[in-house]
Amino acid sequence: MTRVLYFFLALFIVAISYGVYTQVTKESIKSKRVACQNKTTTFERIYSKQNIQKAKKLLLTSNYDLHLTIDYSKYMPSNLKTIINKEKLETMIKDIISNYEDTNKSSKNNLQIDAYLYENDKEDKGKKSKKAKLYAGYIVFEFKLNNKSIYKIQTDYMHLDASDLEDRINCSIKSFVSLK
Repeated sequence: MTRVLYFFLALFIVAISYGVYTQVTKESIKSKRVACQNKTTTFERIYSKQNIQKAKKLLLTSNYDLHLTIDYSKYMPSNLKTIINKEKLETMIKDIISNYEDTNKSSKNNLQIDAYLYENDKEDKGKKSKKAKLYAGYIVFEFKLNNKSIYKIQTDYMHLDASDLEDRINCSIKSFVSLK
């Protein structure tokens, strides 16, 4: 009888230990796929895994069309207007992409990249929390093939002078290129 009691006690201790171990070692929901995504708040979504490799190949061979939108702040004076315009942003993005390109090969298809730069409007009365006012803005990249979304990433930039924007763009492109 005591052997059975010891057996169940040992089994109970092993079960509790296993539960504690799995909770301590489990990967956090906030952990990111690429290390640079941990610098600021970053969200990513894969819409079509089967087209990722084709889309990456098009990007890496300079077969892409870039569409830009910049949304400057409306309620407060814009810091971004004096720093960046569509031409500067386009040059910045293309320069970063060129670091990842292998070769130029023409293709019938082009990858469509929609980039949206948003300046956080800290005087907007719709901001519900102080946390919403901590970042300077964000940039969203949406990669599309045949007008269908393949991958989308949004990442915050923190500095009002947009000095970290180039780093955040590089992180977004690196995140896309690193997809498997």
